[in-house]
Amino acid sequence: MKKILIFFVACILAISNGFAQNPDPKYKLITADNWVQSKNYYLLTLLQQDKEVAELFQNDPQLAKLTKDKLVALQTSLTNCKDPLCLSSQLKLMDEDIKLVSTRLSALYKSGNALDRLVKKHLIPSGTYILYKTLTPVELLIKAWEQDAAAINNTIEIYAEGKKPNYPAIDSISFNIKDKAYYILMYDCSTVILADVKKTSLFFEPALQAALTYLEINERQDAGNYEPMFSLANQAAFDNVRTIDWNKFDYSHILVPGAGPENLTTPLSGEGMLRCRLAVIQYKLGKAPFIVVSGGAVHPFKTKYNEAVEMKIYLIKTHHIPENAIFIDPHARHTTTNLRNDARLVFRYGIPFAKPGYIVTDKYQADFIMNMAERCEKELKYVPYKLGKRISETELEFYPLIESLQIDQDEPLDP
Repeated sequence: MKKILIFFVACILAISNGFAQNPDPKYKLITADNWVQSKNYYLLTLLQQDKEVAELFQNDPQLAKLTKDKLVALQTSLTNCKDPLCLSSQLKLMDEDIKLVSTRLSALYKSGNALDRLVKKHLIPSGTYILYKTLTPVELLIKAWEQDAAAINNTIEIYAEGKKPNYPAIDSISFNIKDKAYYILMYDCSTVILADVKKTSLFFEPALQAALTYLEINERQDAGNYEPMFSLANQAAFDNVRTIDWNKFDYSHILVPGAGPENLTTPLSGEGMLRCRLAVIQYKLGKAPFIVVSGGAVHPFKTKYNEAVEMKIYLIKTHHIPENAIFIDPHARHTTTNLRNDARLVFRYGIPFAKPGYIVTDKYQADFIMNMAERCEKELKYVPYKLGKRISETELEFYPLIESLQIDQDEPLDP
């Protein structure tokens, strides 16, 4: 009787939680040889790779018509549009387009079919849309579609139309959209995009290729830099993970957030060096088997130097830390994403997720992290960590949280 009651309660909880399922740490992300695309628009990347889903879309009259309409709009824009914003507007996904696709996905989704398998074999175990985990599979699919569509439009608006990004000082468009030559650039973009997608049968590809093209011409393909890290920049440390006796360490790793220099000619700021030196002290005391250095090519605007890469070089050359003890996160652009990306790295690389991490930084950033939850909620829609003890003015414990796997739809340089 007790076993029956436990089973009954478990069933009720499962129903009340929708189809919640935890991400799989062994799941391998599908990249289609385009990390910028897959990290920003993961559902669309999966849809491109699935021939059975493509057949569903091709055979659906409404989606087939939408594809044709988007191609016609792109073609006619080359004749009818006389300003750059007109050209880019014809490539975006309109509200009515997004709503139509949501409706058709709901109608096409059947238990056991290609869309159902895509959700259960990829979307759910990937964790990339984990904020929707309590929804039914078809609801999660629709939410993922709507998120990717909004992300594409956001990219087009920032990097073709000049809309201010979340952090204008470091992430803005590279061009003056009021310059007369800008129309020619946008016209040429539309010409190339049309050549790329003119034979497509997928309704989203014109908009997707537009977003990717605008990121490319702005030299804003940061999300794909250094990938795949586990087999390139992080391979030595990644291979070392399986050899670690975790019981010997209080912490899984030491996280060092980057600090950008003030000019375009300095590779590593003095503050970055000092944070690394503090981390070296803790590493040599045996606090953790790894150091994670985190920071992208951020400050100043359009710098070619990457904070994490330069910190790794400094740790190896100046402090003789072995390469197999250093992970880089070369993508984070803010303190919020230092911690978020760190949690992703820990999860995907098989580092014990329940073991606390150890942040080493300057006093002022440590103070900021202690009070950063509200900003995380505002910018990420969740908090990617749980704080532990504050060890000193420059050191604090934290625990990574699984919500960190969620793609950020309005930060195309580090989604």
